[in-house]
Amino acid sequence: MAIRIATPGVYIQEKNAFGNSIVASPTAIPAFVGYTEKADKNGKPLQNVPTVIDSLDAFEKLYGRAWVPTYAIQETSNSESDIKVGDKKYELSTGEDRYFLYDSLRLFFTNGGGKAYIVSVGVYGEEIDSDKIIRGIRTLKTSTEPTLLAIPDAVALAAQACAGVQQEMLQHCEGDDNRFAVLDVQDGISARTYDEEDAIDNFRNNVGKVGLKHGAAYYPWVNATVVSDKEFSYVHFDSIEQLVQILTDEAELMYDNDRKKQEAVTEIQALLEADGYSADLHQTLKSISPTYKALMIALANKLNVLPPSGAIVGAYARVDAVQGVWKAPANEGLAGVASPYVSLTNEDQEDLNLTVGGKSVNAIRSFAGEGTVIWGARTLDGNSQDWRYINVRRTMSFIEDSVKGSVKSYVFEPNTPMTWIAVKGSIDAFLTTLWNQGALVGTSQSDAFVVDVGLGSTMTQTDILDGMMKVSVKVAISRPAEFIVLTFQQQLQS
Repeated sequence: MAIRIATPGVYIQEKNAFGNSIVASPTAIPAFVGYTEKADKNGKPLQNVPTVIDSLDAFEKLYGRAWVPTYAIQETSNSESDIKVGDKKYELSTGEDRYFLYDSLRLFFTNGGGKAYIVSVGVYGEEIDSDKIIRGIRTLKTSTEPTLLAIPDAVALAAQACAGVQQEMLQHCEGDDNRFAVLDVQDGISARTYDEEDAIDNFRNNVGKVGLKHGAAYYPWVNATVVSDKEFSYVHFDSIEQLVQILTDEAELMYDNDRKKQEAVTEIQALLEADGYSADLHQTLKSISPTYKALMIALANKLNVLPPSGAIVGAYARVDAVQGVWKAPANEGLAGVASPYVSLTNEDQEDLNLTVGGKSVNAIRSFAGEGTVIWGARTLDGNSQDWRYINVRRTMSFIEDSVKGSVKSYVFEPNTPMTWIAVKGSIDAFLTTLWNQGALVGTSQSDAFVVDVGLGSTMTQTDILDGMMKVSVKVAISRPAEFIVLTFQQQLQS
């Protein structure tokens, strides 16, 4: 503030000695779009309203719990069945839509996720609609904080509808350069067939060509452990009469003692009189019937088959917090996951990783003694030297967003060398910190980054007259060692 000096005396003026510092932008705040049990906060509807949560408890208060369908028990002759009673085999099936959002959030928090945005586009019982999901994505245009986008419910759509949602995800992230999409492969429970039914080929054909550097895809789905058999009971079967018959058949085969057999059958018959769920009856059935316990486990196994995006986004958050966004989110274990649904070999992964079209798909694999790990670090723009790697794309977005937020304070400042020096100084200081942390490569700061601003270097006199300040920032971002080649040879004893 200018001081008017007119009266004799002593006047004090303070001057800032240091420029503005750049605050690092958050890097692992996902937005999840999908269907929920409810969408309500104290009577206020939350449908299509991006809302922040920081735990599964917070989600449940606003959006409810998991979707659980009712299952039919069908006799089958397939070699793979869910249960067996005597010579009869049975499998569980449901004709209801599958909603993945809640269980994907379980994987997200299990793998280190924290803050997240939720956009509920509908409630359980409604048909999953691609148009509703796309409208939900577009509500995020006014939310500046999310940096990741995941929509596990998209894979419940038909192939073309799923492709439309995933194309919208990539276009959305391209329009907002600090956002990155994590995509699931539809039908990711199917092994590679390399024909017209191949899940990976269909994904590549359908995902389009726009925004590929702003997204990554993962295959296969996973056998998770987040859904417990304790969450199920007899109320999750569509025919109690059929359940009673199967359990009675088991009792007839299992008990030689007539009295024990009759006692078991009496307890089983109580199902026909049950009015809703009874904890006592449920526990009794578990204690007397191995088949009933096996059915609960089979239900959990069915619902634990999940698209991996929730776990992947959680792993991104964990890696960012522990090592930084510049570390490739690969060779990282997945918590809450028992195994990949499809086992992949090195030969299987070759086509996933390197393909003529460049649409790389990252593998989820299991190795002896290591568990299930993310074994790929590529964006969908796999042939691009600039944007091949996920950490490079996300680190550049992080730097851009952080610098943009800081430099905004200089808007309408005098476009003079003093301002240019201040801008350059703040960016230099920020990039020096990143270089010291290992985000940038170079034996010296000048090798790692260059910041330039000024008349004759980045601007002309016309630019200044037009009110433009142009700043050039060049950075050398670290890239992952994707292929490590060890060369061995023998030598003669010296």
